[in-house]
Amino acid sequence: MSDPKRILFYVQHLLGIGHLRRTATLSRNLVRAGFEVTIVSGGHPIDIDLGGADMVQLPATRATDLFFKKLVDEDGQEIDDGWREMRAGRLLEIYKEVEPDILITELFPFGRRQMRFELLPLLDAAKADPRSPLIVSSVRDILVAQTKPGRNEEMLALVQKYFDHVMVHGDPSLISLDKTFPHTDAIRDRITYTGYVVDRTGKKGGADAPGVGEVIVSSGGGAVGENLLRIAMQAKARSKAANQTWRMMVGATVEAEKFEELKAIAPDGVIVERARKDFTTLLMNCDLSISQGGYNTVMEILHAKCRAVIVPYAGGLETEQTLRAELLAGRGVLQIADEEGLTAETLAAKVDEALSGPPSRAEIDVNGAEKSADLLKSWLQERN
Repeated sequence: MSDPKRILFYVQHLLGIGHLRRTATLSRNLVRAGFEVTIVSGGHPIDIDLGGADMVQLPATRATDLFFKKLVDEDGQEIDDGWREMRAGRLLEIYKEVEPDILITELFPFGRRQMRFELLPLLDAAKADPRSPLIVSSVRDILVAQTKPGRNEEMLALVQKYFDHVMVHGDPSLISLDKTFPHTDAIRDRITYTGYVVDRTGKKGGADAPGVGEVIVSSGGGAVGENLLRIAMQAKARSKAANQTWRMMVGATVEAEKFEELKAIAPDGVIVERARKDFTTLLMNCDLSISQGGYNTVMEILHAKCRAVIVPYAGGLETEQTLRAELLAGRGVLQIADEEGLTAETLAAKVDEALSGPPSRAEIDVNGAEKSADLLKSWLQERN
């Protein structure tokens, strides 16, 4: 490309930071591919490697419950129409400043319905722009099942009205979008599978490398994994890995008070620390990973080829983690422990099972970050 093409990449994380992490992995590859990338983030600020992309932080909002019913601002106050109007205005200002060649919305319109107040004006502005950008939806492999009538039809209508392309960051040989979005056929001409987006920055090391011989327990960036960490502490002594170091990774958004409480109750041989930037390196070197079943962590486990126990998060309306874990467990690449009724004994049994089995391995496409950059280049060229 002669002049660097500009991308405006919108992302909103509400509970955990998985959406932002996937966006960051994509952005590093987009920058490497020669794009000028501006990420506009509406969640709480997180220190994350964007590979040279610019980050514009909107006034942050987050969810206070598992059903995303209530959104609050940075001071914990419920957001109101005045706040929504302010943020929608700021987003439009950013769009005009960046003048993007490509506008990407992460998850929307297949999720983040709560953010329509700012995304619909943004999309309207992009469509009305004389130099209208390519408009692309960046979506993971599995959508949350819709329980309310008309929601899937609403998503379809939004894709048809606004979007040139839908990049599905998955591999249809594992699961295709039609399994969780019933109107896939109607937009098949706009859908392209990129393969899974995987952070491959982890380094395999020698005997003194971070994570060697350890059990790494992680609970994501949300506030929903504390119970898993507590149970894992109790499971250690009941498992075949009782004499190994267990390293507990506490999510970035867990309050300081709860973090200190977890540190205080940790038995001997258990290290409790905040989520680390070298998490993927820990996975590359560990004996076993115990985690929830979020997209990023599961794909990093497969890339690291470490043994794994997955405890899929199934709170609120979530169905995505369980479905993905079951598909992979069906291929024999990991063990599942159900979140509901999880005990130290049941988790220890799954740990023993995983340790006596083969490392995680799955023949699926994990070139999603690189392919996404190639696709965006080719779509731009087709327009010219």
